[in-house]
Amino acid sequence: MNALFGYGEYAVSLLTIGGIYAVMALGLNLQWGYGGLFNAGVSGFFAVGAYASAILTAPPMPGHIVGFGLPVIVGIASAMALSAVVGWFVGRICLRLQADYLAMATIGIAEILRLVIDNEIWLTNGSRGIVAIPRPFEDLPGVWRDLAYLGLIAAIVAALYIALERLARSPWGRVMRAIRDNEAAAAAVGKDVASFRLQAFVLGSMAMGLSGALTAHAFKFIGPDATLPLITTFLVWVMLIAGGSANNGGAILGPLLIWTLWSATELVTGRLPPEWQIRGSYLRVFLIGLLLQVVLQRFPRGLLPERPPRPPDGNGMELSARHD
Repeated sequence: MNALFGYGEYAVSLLTIGGIYAVMALGLNLQWGYGGLFNAGVSGFFAVGAYASAILTAPPMPGHIVGFGLPVIVGIASAMALSAVVGWFVGRICLRLQADYLAMATIGIAEILRLVIDNEIWLTNGSRGIVAIPRPFEDLPGVWRDLAYLGLIAAIVAALYIALERLARSPWGRVMRAIRDNEAAAAAVGKDVASFRLQAFVLGSMAMGLSGALTAHAFKFIGPDATLPLITTFLVWVMLIAGGSANNGGAILGPLLIWTLWSATELVTGRLPPEWQIRGSYLRVFLIGLLLQVVLQRFPRGLLPERPPRPPDGNGMELSARHD
């Protein structure tokens, strides 16, 4: 019975973190899947959201600006708002660049944000991180606390999925796919390409900031190690590609499958001899990369590829296909 209870708790934890990654992947899908924006700085927006919510909601810490003790909902809303502001500034600077240059620029900005977090001790408590971050439903007994938080994550993922599906099928979504497929043609018919790209970038950044805030409250702690590009930028890109970009269902399926595999590899590498456990993290990255190669060989557009958009009405048809 104790073993069964332990497996149940592990499953709840697995689904909770997988759901948080799904929020992040949905934001990246909005930028890359529908807008063609190669954002390689996901970790920066994740960090902005995580630290913004942590700073506002954690209890006061002597000698630091950290700790205003505000309600969790205020912290999460502020995290999304600040991520949107940062996304707007980054977008204004970088979005006129082409895909590879945009990736390099966003990587650079994410690293700047990470170094600021690691070194501005008065603001973020540096490498020690922020502790005692409040968590919703933490007054509930035992496993009910974790189940309630999982329910909150599931509700957020469902709401975000519905909103993005409606957005993708709206005129705005059709314009974004047109810009992604042929930017020059979209501009030629009078669409403000720069404005639409900036809107997609800001909205995606908000979702990434939301995932950061949810992570901080889930663990009741946030530190620089939680914002490393390996477990944010790299992993969420693998999740989206494996699940299927330009498909919000794939942006949810991919994180759940990849995070399950990532957690399973941790169990495997934890049983290795001590001299091999140091190499465990590299082995996990290798296994994830190998899985991605297998998926791309068999499913070049992901497990749930992009679906042809529905006609805007019953009389016409809309053609918008991604050119791979």
